[in-house]
Amino acid sequence: MRRRAIQMIVVAVTVAVLILGVPMAVFGGIFVWEAERATLDLRVSSLGRSVERRINVGEELDDGMLEPWVGGNVQHEASILVRSPEGGEFRAGPALEGKVLRSLQITPSGATIRMDIDASDVQWQVARVVVLIVAGAVAALAVGVVVARRQARKLSAPLIYLAASAEQIGSGQVRPRMKPSGIEEIDLVAAELARTSDRMAGRLAAERQFAADASHQLRTPLTALSMRLEEILAVSDQEEVREEARVSLEQLERLTGVVEDLLKSSRSSSGGTTEAVHLDEVFAQQEEEWAASFTRAGRRLVLDDAAGVAVLASPGSLAQVLATLIENSLKYGDGTTTVRTRASGKGTGVFIDVADEGPGVSDELAPDIFTKHVSGGSGTGLGLALAKSLVTADGGRLELSQRRPPVFTVFLNALPATLDPDVVLPQGALVTVGRRRRRR
Repeated sequence: MRRRAIQMIVVAVTVAVLILGVPMAVFGGIFVWEAERATLDLRVSSLGRSVERRINVGEELDDGMLEPWVGGNVQHEASILVRSPEGGEFRAGPALEGKVLRSLQITPSGATIRMDIDASDVQWQVARVVVLIVAGAVAALAVGVVVARRQARKLSAPLIYLAASAEQIGSGQVRPRMKPSGIEEIDLVAAELARTSDRMAGRLAAERQFAADASHQLRTPLTALSMRLEEILAVSDQEEVREEARVSLEQLERLTGVVEDLLKSSRSSSGGTTEAVHLDEVFAQQEEEWAASFTRAGRRLVLDDAAGVAVLASPGSLAQVLATLIENSLKYGDGTTTVRTRASGKGTGVFIDVADEGPGVSDELAPDIFTKHVSGGSGTGLGLALAKSLVTADGGRLELSQRRPPVFTVFLNALPATLDPDVVLPQGALVTVGRRRRRR
């Protein structure tokens, strides 16, 4: 949006400069040319009156009388030729070659006055005027670009804050807060977004409470039923009854697992914690936690925040995901484990690559590596599945980008480099839109 705003303003300024500058340059050059021509005509007219006066009083014409009109107070020296009525010619000034600007006049007594100036001097004067106009146009365009960038920033920043607030709502925040931007339309959207978040928070709270209540209420009868089935299984002598009791216990265990999952979900859904996260802080925490384990194993752990860009994530979830990937690398990998960040091509996200020098993931296991209860070793197969779900909940992706040697890549949304990540969700008064009322 910011780039489009800059382009639109720059295009408008360019069109205005072209519409005004090109005619101004053309007419400015014509004006200078015609002004020099008019000045030359005045000089010829003045010389003609002087020659006519000499003829009328009977004075002789000579070359010396022309010297005052060659230069004097004017800018361009002139080449002058005067032809008397009797045919005599008198000259003054430098001999000019090439293109000249000429003025010719015949006096009432029949004398001919011709005055030439070098056209290249006039053309150079015209060129200077055109260059000044072009320079002014370029300066106006530069000022337009600066103003465009400032206005684009003013328009785009509130929208980015608004998008971050919307992302917080999607992550479960009860109510994002955003200072008024001063742009009425954006403030209206932000106010409506806040009201929507309140309604969503109420519904989610009710659903979580229902899940928690249902889970608590079901656990007691399920436990009693389980004990009863175990008692039947222990005291019954009939094989059919024992088999049915065993099958019922298995079904009951699965149902109990579902209830436990519902209870955990209701506890963990108390509200999204997605925020602007500095990856170097998370990396420092992981290095402190795992450095000793890697040293005991005779291996190295390298964490490098090369991108240096803050991301939108839940700090606890991100730390758990990185811990899972580092632990898997320590358990199944070999050599140096490297955790390095890189910015995406468009600058809208950050990739976190976790790689080691081990044998990698087999072709048979790779398609199901993030499936629950699928493990390449003695693990439970839950770690990577949980890590993928945590990254997805934050709006990112977790993929096995390379099988041998193994590289796991986490993609997270990045904050624009022009924004301060510490105020991407500024705290302050709720959005107000003045006294304007809207119809409902």
